[in-house]
Amino acid sequence: MADKRDYYEVLGVSKSATDDEIKKAYRSLAKKYHPDLNPGDSEAEAKFKEAGEAYGVLSDKESRAKYDQFGHAAFDGTGGYGSYGGGGGGFGFDVNDIFESFFGGGFGSRSSSRGPQKGADLRTSVDLTFEEAAFGVEKDIVINKNVSCDACEGTGSQSKTNTRCSVCNGTGQVQVRQNTPFGQFMNVKTCDKCGGSGKIITDPCTTCRGKGQVRKAVTVHVKIPGGIDNGQAVSVSGMGEPGVRGGPAGNLIVSVKIKPHKTLYRDGYNLHLDKTISMTQACLGDTIKVETIDGPVELTIPDGTQNGVSFKLKGKGVTKLQSSGRGDQYVHITVEIPKRLSEKERDILRSFDEAIGGTLEANKDNNGKKSKFGRRK
Repeated sequence: MADKRDYYEVLGVSKSATDDEIKKAYRSLAKKYHPDLNPGDSEAEAKFKEAGEAYGVLSDKESRAKYDQFGHAAFDGTGGYGSYGGGGGGFGFDVNDIFESFFGGGFGSRSSSRGPQKGADLRTSVDLTFEEAAFGVEKDIVINKNVSCDACEGTGSQSKTNTRCSVCNGTGQVQVRQNTPFGQFMNVKTCDKCGGSGKIITDPCTTCRGKGQVRKAVTVHVKIPGGIDNGQAVSVSGMGEPGVRGGPAGNLIVSVKIKPHKTLYRDGYNLHLDKTISMTQACLGDTIKVETIDGPVELTIPDGTQNGVSFKLKGKGVTKLQSSGRGDQYVHITVEIPKRLSEKERDILRSFDEAIGGTLEANKDNNGKKSKFGRRK
């Protein structure tokens, strides 16, 4: 035991320290190095165990007196105060239990609560068309989940009756008296006889094998709101796995996958459409049909429309979530310029150029006058 540190040194107290000083020192170290507060830190875990071992000895008057007289050799080979060893070693107590009793618990990994528990959430997905996502839709979705066994009406018993557990009196929990260096404490743990259910099944149901539940395909009606976007989800309350010991059922989380539209694309609640028009339509103006999620509508293209101009169709976008309003649709114009012209077409354009002031000649003269196309001439 020569490699062991002095217990007083471990706790950082003097040999004349009072019981309260020892307790306070251990409390500080245990809280600082507890594994739940330092996950994956082997050094912190070792210091936590070392502090627990030191406190286990120094907090007991008899063991402290032996340690003061003989040091670590007082316990060498006795088996009474061995090392921590994970679950409590040879001390007869679990350092984690001391910590929990001292600090009132609070670490989920060691919780002894066996009361009602909410069932697990279930997750699934559904495919929507572009329009269904824009306006909202109702869908019937089939999922596999645990449901109450019809054969035994959820009791797990063929006779549909259960016997109250005599050990825990139907509570599913039992109290256990535990001795620690702080005194005696009452801990609560799951009843071993009934497994926490509070009931004993003497004639298990052959359908569910005493579980009271069976796996079954269930159809769930889901309301999907208008305006939902790709990857978002809706929650259906109470359609997840059943709760435990009377707890509420979990929820069904349905994420959506939206099929892209052939011409429209979405940005938030607004829609966008790229539309190509001819050079003649841009110059003279026209009325064209454009696609919206409500169907085709007419859009007036004024004469002199420039390439890259956008027009807004107010209220033709996607329904806004939790609102009666809608976004807008933007039509982005691209003016198509002919790539190959016949000689006749070229002559017509030259005549047109002369009619508007000779743009082509102006490029040569550069006399500073402005053409109808907005260029300098």
